[in-house]
Amino acid sequence: MTTMTLATLAQAELDTDNVQGWILDNIIPLVLLAVALLLLWLGGGKGDNAGVMRRLAGVVIALAIVGLAVSGLGVDVGQWLASLFTS
Repeated sequence: MTTMTLATLAQAELDTDNVQGWILDNIIPLVLLAVALLLLWLGGGKGDNAGVMRRLAGVVIALAIVGLAVSGLGVDVGQWLASLFTS
């Protein structure tokens, strides 16, 4: 690399938008697919439908937490919860 290229790279603004987008587009769907297959394999094959539904409730709660973290609405939800206990 030449010094001109290094100087250009040093002045460029770096951010994590592309990494965040890649994770949201690729990693999260793969994890959800793996969890779904695991739930079906563990409980569905044995006929333990109630156990699968209990585990599914945990997955739905985890998805809600991930959704709040990704959307940036976690602060608003926290303020709303705090307002329930304060006047």
